Amino acid sequence: MPKPREDITFESGGLRCAGWFYRPDGPGPYPCVVLAHGLGGIRSHRLDQYSQAFAAAGMAALAFDYRYFGDSEGEPRLLVSISRQLADYEAALHWAWAHPEIDPKRVAVWGSSFSGGHVMALAAKHPQIAAAVAQCPFTDGVGDGLKMRSVWQSLRLTVAGVYDQLRGLLGLSPFYVATVGAPGSLAALNRPGALEGYLEVAKAGGHGAEWKPLITARTLIRIPFYRPITQTEKILCPLLICVCEADTEVIPESAHRAAKRAPRGESKGYPLTHFQIYLGDNFASVVSDQISFLKKHLF
Repeated sequence: MPKPREDITFESGGLRCAGWFYRPDGPGPYPCVVLAHGLGGIRSHRLDQYSQAFAAAGMAALAFDYRYFGDSEGEPRLLVSISRQLADYEAALHWAWAHPEIDPKRVAVWGSSFSGGHVMALAAKHPQIAAAVAQCPFTDGVGDGLKMRSVWQSLRLTVAGVYDQLRGLLGLSPFYVATVGAPGSLAALNRPGALEGYLEVAKAGGHGAEWKPLITARTLIRIPFYRPITQTEKILCPLLICVCEADTEVIPESAHRAAKRAPRGESKGYPLTHFQIYLGDNFASVVSDQISFLKKHLF
């Protein structure tokens, strides 16, 4: 059985990032999986369940919150910065590589949705990463960003993003938009069923009806320029992409294409929507496939 998790912190950009460290049973050094969440997500949104599953399978796990989110430091709150999230992930990797109970040659990265793109970018940059797993991943700001929205929705979000950026430059409080909202609302994700699916995941993580998923609007004018798929040819480690074939938040075909571009990439499809992958039997099936992949490449 896995050992009790440990609350840990590490520094990134002069701020404290909070994490949970899970150890498997038995002596180290262990292989380790480093996990972070998607757009506006925090570790209590089911990352504990993935971490526990990995620990039960003999792997250590480190799940953390980016700066500005969850229990990590940073102001303004709920600021999504792609470059800073990548830096936080690198800081978490360095924490794992340096930990005496972890084998630095057997450290993998795991991401979901927006962080699924992050793990591709990180694996392309750091050849010492041993394996990478991305589920229902964001792969391309042009496709998963612009093409998944109407022209009117893109225009509204752009105006909101520019307004928030100006407020930031003037030292004013942020202008927030919903991470997920009902169809037609001003939200980063507003396809039919998205809000219900997101709130179901949040509820499973202990958040009630009061949970309001928000992010700074300035993020949305940068997402179209973030294209992890263009870096997948540089990924030297084994890469598994778990694709939700009924996804309406990102393009499933783009995820399969990203796997094909990676020298050691593979993809596996599931008849699921974007948020169904986190819960119930769907979660059990997908995490079982992820464990099989990680055990193949980390043991």
